[in-house]
Amino acid sequence: MPVFDTKHQRAAWLVAILGVVLVIALFPYASGLLGVPVLYVAVAPLHERLMRWIRIRSVCSVIVIAVVLVGLVLPLVWLLTLLVGQAPGAANAILGSSLLQRIGTLRIGTFEVGPQLKQAGSDAVSFLAGSAFSLLGTATRITINLLLTMFGLYYLLVDPNRAWRGIRFFIPFSDANVAVLRERFGAVTKATIIGTGLSAVIQGVLMWVAFGVFGLPNGAFWGAVVVMFSLLPVLGAGLVWGPAALVLFSDGRAGAAVGMVAWGMIMAALVDYLLRPYVSNKYAQIHPLITLVGAVAGVSYLGIIGLLIGPLALLYFFELLTMYQKEYLK
Repeated sequence: MPVFDTKHQRAAWLVAILGVVLVIALFPYASGLLGVPVLYVAVAPLHERLMRWIRIRSVCSVIVIAVVLVGLVLPLVWLLTLLVGQAPGAANAILGSSLLQRIGTLRIGTFEVGPQLKQAGSDAVSFLAGSAFSLLGTATRITINLLLTMFGLYYLLVDPNRAWRGIRFFIPFSDANVAVLRERFGAVTKATIIGTGLSAVIQGVLMWVAFGVFGLPNGAFWGAVVVMFSLLPVLGAGLVWGPAALVLFSDGRAGAAVGMVAWGMIMAALVDYLLRPYVSNKYAQIHPLITLVGAVAGVSYLGIIGLLIGPLALLYFFELLTMYQKEYLK
């Protein structure tokens, strides 16, 4: 079947090839580009409120960008710096803990499995500490992604209708369905940002306090780790407070270990059974499995920001699938 006979076919192939090349070239900065519409949905209400007082869109956009930098970017940079800076110290504390030493003496019948378990645990901790910065990405890549997000957010705030008109032409659905799709995109984005982000921060702070109450070191670091892990439903913060309870128990502090377990379970119950369902019911119904699968896939391709972008991308896919079914598979 000839594919280069007409100008139309040659033009189509040229556009397709250039599109693939462009996607490959921009893939390292996908998180920065995807962050533009996500942040826009989050800060657009603030921009509209400012427009009631300040009639100049560009000025309102600059103010919103400043608010995002101070209220979101600076705390996030501090969080990432804390993770990278304290990772070696936290790893050394684990490697020198009494729990790991006791694991090394574990026997099952006549088989000494402790040394192998201890070595495996030591290798895993050392790997996580050494790869902390690589998971986040290089400083240059993070900076470029941040600049792309801020510039894109500014121009989207200044003239959102122009961007929408440019995208609308390529959306193969009717105007009525596109309006519903646009509303659903906004709803799932708000539900993900507010529900997941707020619950992550709350659990991180509570875990920081718990480490201080029960006398465990590196509380700020493990609180930051909980902020990241709590984006994963089901597992979440239990990956931190569970081992912390084991460390307390191995040190002969059974009461503190029970307290840590109770603290973690109550914290998880408050967040997973009260806060997240409330936000989900208010904005959009999001199944925990979608969040889990999206987060795992997202972090594999986009680094730590993929914990948020991954679930959103998966949710957007299912929204498009639902819209396709409604319009073309009646």
